[in-house]
Amino acid sequence: MANKRDLKKDINFVLGDIIDAVYVWEEQNKPKDSEKGESIIDEAIAAFDGFIERVNDKKVENYAVHFKAVRQDLETTAITLIEKVNAL
Repeated sequence: MANKRDLKKDINFVLGDIIDAVYVWEEQNKPKDSEKGESIIDEAIAAFDGFIERVNDKKVENYAVHFKAVRQDLETTAITLIEKVNAL
């Protein structure tokens, strides 16, 4: 079972890397419209807040199952955001 601290680090690293990828794209494509990149960043920040809130939930009966579900949702969200970054 992964502990809460490691899960929080994973959330931070994964979503932070996606945000960094958007910043790199925006830096390389300055003349293009950056509203799409900003919307991806906003979505990543909202996802981060939601995941941290779920991890800190105290009303969970089985933490192992709960953390596994959060990790799976993180993977799904990350794949979706990466596809959006690749489509820029």
